[in-house]
Amino acid sequence: MKIHIIGCSGTGKTYLAKKLSNKYNIPHYDLDNIYWDNSSEKYGIKTEVEKRDKLLQKILEKDDWIIEGIYYKWLEQSFKNADIIYVLDLPKYIYKFRIIKRFIKRKLKLEAGKKETLKSLLDLLKWTDKFQNEDMKEIIKILEKYKEKVYFIKDKNEIKKI
Repeated sequence: MKIHIIGCSGTGKTYLAKKLSNKYNIPHYDLDNIYWDNSSEKYGIKTEVEKRDKLLQKILEKDDWIIEGIYYKWLEQSFKNADIIYVLDLPKYIYKFRIIKRFIKRKLKLEAGKKETLKSLLDLLKWTDKFQNEDMKEIIKILEKYKEKVYFIKDKNEIKKI
């Protein structure tokens, strides 16, 4: 089974991917770990495009996978190969609250995470508005040709049902 999960930060992509991964024993891949160079000492350094694309291709060659992330412009092959595409489109108050909660947990070292700063948190909260208002429309257009395998998730109860 090949599952692609896409949505704004804080909508529950990682949560859903981990649950499905455990339930079906399918490997789960967070696209942040491909897009961002986590070996860098600095926060916000991108992986070189050629390396990123090779890493993605290795995943897509597997028999089973769950891929999750906010990205879409370089993921046409993933959408094409996926058996199911979940689009998490939850209300703004939910994902903004979750982003803030995650930031606090990471700062208190209650949760492992990236090297965020207060500025990066504020930038992310601002960015989510752009994502929902602009990127989500573009994602919906791109996924139109795959509509028979696209499922829109509009609230957290639907995530629990999956």
